Amino acid sequence: MIHIIGGGLAGSEAAWQAAACGVPVTLYEMRPVRPTPVHQTDSLAELVCSNSFRADKIENAVGLLKAEMRRLGSLVIRVADETRVPAGGALAVDRVRFAQGITAALEATPLVTIRREEIPDLSLSGDIREPLIVATGPLTSPRLSQAVTEFVGRDHLYFYDAISPIVLAETIDLGIVFRASRWGRHTPAPAETGLEDHAVSGGGAAGAPGEGDYLNCPMTADEYCRFHAALLGAEIATLHEIDRERFFEGCLPIEVMARRGEDTPRFGPMKPVGLVDPRTGRRPYAVVQLRQDTVAGDHYSLVGFQTQLKWGEQARVFRMIPGLEAAEFVRFGMIHRNTYINGPTVLGPTWQARHRPSLFFAGQISGVEGYVESAASGLIAGLNAAALARDEAPQAPPRTTAIGALGHYVSHADPANYQPSNIAFGLIPVMEGAPRRRADRRRAVAKRALTQIEAWRAALVVPFEMMVMHRGP
Repeated sequence: MIHIIGGGLAGSEAAWQAAACGVPVTLYEMRPVRPTPVHQTDSLAELVCSNSFRADKIENAVGLLKAEMRRLGSLVIRVADETRVPAGGALAVDRVRFAQGITAALEATPLVTIRREEIPDLSLSGDIREPLIVATGPLTSPRLSQAVTEFVGRDHLYFYDAISPIVLAETIDLGIVFRASRWGRHTPAPAETGLEDHAVSGGGAAGAPGEGDYLNCPMTADEYCRFHAALLGAEIATLHEIDRERFFEGCLPIEVMARRGEDTPRFGPMKPVGLVDPRTGRRPYAVVQLRQDTVAGDHYSLVGFQTQLKWGEQARVFRMIPGLEAAEFVRFGMIHRNTYINGPTVLGPTWQARHRPSLFFAGQISGVEGYVESAASGLIAGLNAAALARDEAPQAPPRTTAIGALGHYVSHADPANYQPSNIAFGLIPVMEGAPRRRADRRRAVAKRALTQIEAWRAALVVPFEMMVMHRGP
């Protein structure tokens, strides 16, 4: 029996992988018995921030990570592929259908028992044959957070994460807003399983004028300057429990970017490159992009507009965006505290605690950042917890793979300056004799990684055929 605390992306993936190895799993999810400040449903794997799993090309590190996870039978990536919505070269999903798909798959798995209750401590981790995976994510309950703090011997590190607002599609002014993807790149065909036929060099084909995966709100220089000034003057929501603000650099609130300089947002999420306003025939001065959030296309999220502004201020300021003057907000942006352990002082590359091998950490609490990275850590933790339960040795994937490089980072980074990290090619060892052109070099590294993840999969003690039979079509 494996115990998993937390039914987010990491916990759900870990449960699926462990059950696929023939080991019974009890998955504990405290919602709806104990709600959180940001979750809206009791579904497993609910996405509370963006609906994007980011780039899907293997020339991008997170695209390579997804390709490896597909080869390892990832439930999270499979359901994401099944519920994807248009997002150019990225993999974005209908967040409701995605969470429902994950929940249904685990509820239908005979070896998985889902219990709706809060686990307040680490007492379930005492038996090496019944390992415990802590995958509670960024919103770990206070009692369990205290228990983890006592175990690691120091306070949790933390940063503050922010969520983008979502608007109702029918309230967007399509007389101003235009549909397009940067450089005419649209959603590629569903991800294939082989390297050779995967879309790696530029996303989907360009469509006819007016086609594209994003809605774009164009701004003139004057409109942008007024908007920037409004961001600087808007009132920020009070953050409790703060002794100092610490935001993850890859997910900065838009108003924090604005404070760093007038042009910072315009060279970040509001960059206009690759876009032409059909009304003027020219590139706008700045652009706010809206990404489809549901398959039905009735909700759109503001891309890169994480925010900690008060809700009334969001309505006032964001309605200054051309085309959103009458926008109805389905969900306002908000901010929450992310807690995570100092991985290099606690974890090994198998995601086991160094001083208690029956205890695993996975997901954002382990010190990774991003949906895909969280699910990837859960995948390996689930496989290795199953190995322990079967009295077998846990294994770390090769460091030359993206999923192995991620485990190496959380267990070997400098603990004095440790921060959560997305997967990046810089974490994967360089390849001798690799091509000099960056795209070719990344493709070569990806080919090596996929070859090695296939070999690692084939060497797993549990026959992969058993895992495929468990997963079904």
